[in-house]
Amino acid sequence: MYTMMQVCRELDMTYQTLKFYCNEGLIPNVKRDHNNRRVFDEKDVKWIKDLTCLKKCGMSIQEMKDYLALCLQGESTIPKRKEMLADKQAALRISIQELEDSVAYIDWKQNFYDEVLSGKRPYISNLIRTEE
Repeated sequence: MYTMMQVCRELDMTYQTLKFYCNEGLIPNVKRDHNNRRVFDEKDVKWIKDLTCLKKCGMSIQEMKDYLALCLQGESTIPKRKEMLADKQAALRISIQELEDSVAYIDWKQNFYDEVLSGKRPYISNLIRTEE
């Protein structure tokens, strides 16, 4: 069994986040020790790790609750869960493409500046007006 602090260290999450997940009902079947403190078994820790991944995928707390509700209903909800994950995956792929486009712009701009600084090309700015 793991204490809240042990889970937090294991998963590199804040105590406040884990407590919030517990209070929001995102961790079902939370057990308590003889001092009434929350304790977690291996399956709980794996689920909390899943929650962390779902959050990083952009799921809101409500979406995580909806996903959990489906999980608790069993195998019959796998198609719906797959659909939820596919929607998140598509959104992530769009974000990745936007980030790649941004990196490509910065690469281009850095190359432009390198060429200006080395004298390979003249500096031209769209912001500075010159008399023509």
